[in-house]
Amino acid sequence: MKLKAIVFDMDGTLLDTLTDLKDSLNHTLRRCGYPERTLDEVRHFVGSGIGKLVSRAMPNGEENPTFPVVFEEMKQYYADHCRIHTRPYDGIPELLKALHDAGYPMAVVSNKVHPQTVALREEFFKDTIDVAIGAKDGVPLKPAPESVWDALEQLGCDKEDAVYIGDSDIDVATARNSGLRCISVLWGFRTKDELLAVGADCFVETPAELQKLLEC
Repeated sequence: MKLKAIVFDMDGTLLDTLTDLKDSLNHTLRRCGYPERTLDEVRHFVGSGIGKLVSRAMPNGEENPTFPVVFEEMKQYYADHCRIHTRPYDGIPELLKALHDAGYPMAVVSNKVHPQTVALREEFFKDTIDVAIGAKDGVPLKPAPESVWDALEQLGCDKEDAVYIGDSDIDVATARNSGLRCISVLWGFRTKDELLAVGADCFVETPAELQKLLEC
C-alpha cells in the first residue's frame, strides 16, 4: 500500500478511552438523577461526539428538558477526567514510532472536542503524530469530511495518497465521504460483523498487522 500520509481516528483506534467516558458519563447521570449505563452500552453510544453520547444515555435524549444542563456538566467533568484510565492500546506506541521513523506524516482526527484531542495527542503522541484535529464550532462532525480534508491539507497530501484508519461505523463512513481508503481495526469499540454491515472491507487484528499492511 503506497502512501504519503496516514489519518487515524483516536477513540477505539489509538487510545482506549472507554472507561473514562463511562465513568464521566455515569458521574454526570448520577448527579442529575438518571440511571447509570454499563460499559457495553457506552461502547455503542460513543463515536459521534459528546453531545450524542449524552443524548443516547438519557431518557428521551435531546428532547429531555434537562439535556442542556446534563450535557454541559458532562463536558466539564470529562474535560477534567479524560486522562485517568485512558491509555494507548498495546502495540500502538511501537506502531507509530515505526511509521514515523519510516517517514510517514500522520494526523489524528476525532469527534472529541478539539482541546482534549490536542491535549491527548500532546500527552501520548507528541513525537510521532504531526496534526491533531477535534470537534470545533461551525465544523461538522465526522462522518462529514471537512476535518479529514483539513488534516490532509496540513500534512500536504492529496486524498488519493492517504489512508484513513478507524474502528467504527462512523470511521467507515468518514473515509468514504472523504474519498480515502479505509482500514478498520478490530481492537476497538465495534465488532467485525458490525463493521461488515456498514461496508468495511479491510480489517486488521493487531497493530503489528497494521504496520505490515501499511509498509508493504
